[in-house]
Amino acid sequence: MVIRYNGGANAGHSIVNEFGSFALHLIPSGIFYPRTACIMGPGTAIDPGALMMEMADLEGRGVKTGTLRISDRAHVVMPYHRLFDTLEEAARGARIQGTTKRGIGPCYTDKVARIGVRMGDLLDEAFLRDDLPFILEQKNRVLTRLYDHEPLPLADLQDTCRGWAAALHRKIVDTLPLVQDAVARDQTIILEGQLGVQRDLDWGIYPYVTSSSALAGGAAAGAGIAPHAIKEIVGVLKSYTTSVGEGPFPTELRDATGEALRRLGHEFGASTGRPRRCGWFDAVAARFAAQLNGCTCLAIPKLDPLDGFPAVQICTAYRLDGVTIEHMPSTRVLARVEPVYESLPGWEASTTQVRRFDDLPTAARYYVQRIEELVGVPVRYVGVGQSREALIVRT
Repeated sequence: MVIRYNGGANAGHSIVNEFGSFALHLIPSGIFYPRTACIMGPGTAIDPGALMMEMADLEGRGVKTGTLRISDRAHVVMPYHRLFDTLEEAARGARIQGTTKRGIGPCYTDKVARIGVRMGDLLDEAFLRDDLPFILEQKNRVLTRLYDHEPLPLADLQDTCRGWAAALHRKIVDTLPLVQDAVARDQTIILEGQLGVQRDLDWGIYPYVTSSSALAGGAAAGAGIAPHAIKEIVGVLKSYTTSVGEGPFPTELRDATGEALRRLGHEFGASTGRPRRCGWFDAVAARFAAQLNGCTCLAIPKLDPLDGFPAVQICTAYRLDGVTIEHMPSTRVLARVEPVYESLPGWEASTTQVRRFDDLPTAARYYVQRIEELVGVPVRYVGVGQSREALIVRT
């Protein structure tokens, strides 16, 4: 079983397998395995239209989606959420947050304000008839008075919701019995997150963050599983650092080296196509993430984009007002720090065909081991290409 426990269609997972190349935004990556149940948990924010398009794309390419189930407690990204996301971002002017305008933030805002729409509500005609008009009236009041925008027609919104319900009603269920049964049977369960610690609502570079918990600690609630049932936490850290969106980024390279990393790593957002910001590996941020998540091991994908560099850098600390610090400060302070780098020799050799750690070039092995030392967590997986076979598993 694979359970997606947070976020929405504002970020994607790029996957290359025997079916082709995919960018999954909502559907769990276990969908490629016919015997794997795929759950979209109550912590997710689901745009039904985007989900239906993703399902249709998978089906059209030979991937069956029959194992997908959607929690009736998951929240719906409504059309007005996407509209508010665009209007609010425009209103910020120079203070933009780099949102994808997919409506995720406004959806979670309504969830916390207790006027959200849940997937199970789509199946309830009484909700669409009696409750949705009240919600839309509030939204239209803000649209017309604050943004000078035309109101959204109630009938159109109700028809849209009924269309979603007709298409997805067989998949919208109470997912808790399914999850608890899998736990009781001691089945292998993967909790699939979205976005990194620096985009976490509480611990990230606020306000340039997502609107849900991106930590392993939020996985239990967002999936419907007891915290003590989680036995392993894999921290996924590229061999260099990337970011999409606004906010401080101490190791960002705004030069030819950064452009080379972007080109070699194909660093463009899976959801938006935006060029990712690229920089050297930030061990301070990585250690911060590993500590907050309680990582039991690390996965280091994309080692191969570094193959051609004569030297590589690792940020081991920050310098703040002349003082060296090794911890992650809050956002405003982080914007003022300078990275302290440790230079390591490059390996200037291809790693893409390597499948054993001991067969990596000496300098590449040392680079991975140095990350391991600085982060304080063992590296179990090293990725050297896009295909699933291009993976080194350290025993």
